[in-house]
Amino acid sequence: MADLAATLICPSSALVDGGDGVRFATPRGEAFVVRYRSQVRAYLNLCRHRPMPLDMNDSRFFSLDGHHLVCSTHGAHFRADNGLCVLGPCPGQKLEPVAVIERDGSVWLVAD
Repeated sequence: MADLAATLICPSSALVDGGDGVRFATPRGEAFVVRYRSQVRAYLNLCRHRPMPLDMNDSRFFSLDGHHLVCSTHGAHFRADNGLCVLGPCPGQKLEPVAVIERDGSVWLVAD
């Protein structure tokens, strides 16, 4: 990581495809990282309908089928691959992405 300013978030093994996420702090606020279709994806932990965390402080972000990120308060469903709201009170809006990288068995927050 000498060539990249980054902060450790978690070991790669902490993220199971379609499973629980890991919450972490960024300079822009709280965020979360999940694994979807073998790729790590990270977003600020704020629903686009109202500025509330998506999860109930339990790091559960996915729908039961493991394909959408769901706001536990408003029921908005967001595509896990790009954060686009496809169901609920904020269609067409997107979760704000956070730059992360997976390298050497760990997931890292990339400096903005």
